[in-house]
Amino acid sequence: MTCKHWTRRRFLETVALGTTARTVLRAQNAPVAPVALASCDNYEDGTIYWTMRDMFDQLGGLGGLVRGKTVAIKLNMTGTPESRLNGTPAELAQWVHPRLIAALLQILDEAGAARMRLLESVQDSTMSLPDFMIRAGWQPGQLQMAGRNVEFENTNYLGEGTKYSRFTPSYGGLLFPAYDLNHSYEDCDVFVSVAKLKQHLLAGLTLSMKNVFGALPCTIYGINAGVNEPSLAPNGIRSAVMHDGARGPSLSSPQELDPLSPRNPGYRLPRVVTDLVAARPIHLAIIDGIETISGSEGPWNAGVARVSPKVLLAGLNPVCTDAVAAAVMGFDPMASGGSLPYRNCDSTLELAEAVGIGRRDLSAIEVRGRRIEDVRFPFVPS
Repeated sequence: MTCKHWTRRRFLETVALGTTARTVLRAQNAPVAPVALASCDNYEDGTIYWTMRDMFDQLGGLGGLVRGKTVAIKLNMTGTPESRLNGTPAELAQWVHPRLIAALLQILDEAGAARMRLLESVQDSTMSLPDFMIRAGWQPGQLQMAGRNVEFENTNYLGEGTKYSRFTPSYGGLLFPAYDLNHSYEDCDVFVSVAKLKQHLLAGLTLSMKNVFGALPCTIYGINAGVNEPSLAPNGIRSAVMHDGARGPSLSSPQELDPLSPRNPGYRLPRVVTDLVAARPIHLAIIDGIETISGSEGPWNAGVARVSPKVLLAGLNPVCTDAVAAAVMGFDPMASGGSLPYRNCDSTLELAEAVGIGRRDLSAIEVRGRRIEDVRFPFVPS
């Protein structure tokens, strides 16, 4: 007997069952790739160069990935150079270290990369990325000399481009159907995420995937972004749009799929990050855990302390790499939202696996180099 009229609840339950089945299938078929794990005591030029060389060799070398290609490298330089934990230079706390960047550029150059572009969203400014680095006491000239063709771009606004590039997740998106980013994220053949080994107050962890959140230009997604069109310059952070959903992005960009979705950053941030990584895939994930902080993502958070895990990670799949990183930090990569390290949020790893980006189950991931149990460095709960 056929029922002619379905209730709304029955319809939603049926859709949910179908969605769950597809999600399980995508997760089971998600790609998996090895992760290189190394001990590294310091940032001395020779030490970090040879450690990273060995790691990339364990992954099969970088020549096949980057030879003759344009490589875009998203750095993690969140906040401002003046945001320091008890006077500690940012690169010994919340930022990736310039010597790691220089070693990476040298190795990419030796592997045959045709062009390398260092990218980061300079907060609240159209200041050039080299000038921002100088404010932090860095010497960008040394980075430029690390390879034959090194460029820099502040991706927090239009920059050197003439229009923003649109990135669309193949599954239609979890929070937004598409995202508009600086042209540099499209004008590349290989995309590298260089992250810090850290926790995050609202997202649980901030590793290679969460690093891509910083690609969102504040001219579109900032609290003071233009209403109809992007503003000319960034002014204000992304919290009103992405964390709280208090306003939408500029109307020239795709709007939220469901304006009635939770206005909770613990719901929103993991979905935005998953969407971004699905739409702008990471080909190489690198995580700097030599010197970092425990407790949260920056010195602006209470309860943050400097720690020295003395580890480096690299992998060809960001979900696999972040899963191993979570285990190194003493957390279970299979944890769901509501449990550590995702006490205040959903799990980005779980969402990313569900849409088919990569596997988070350690039993499916080959860890090369050091064993997780030999370098595990438990982080305190956020």
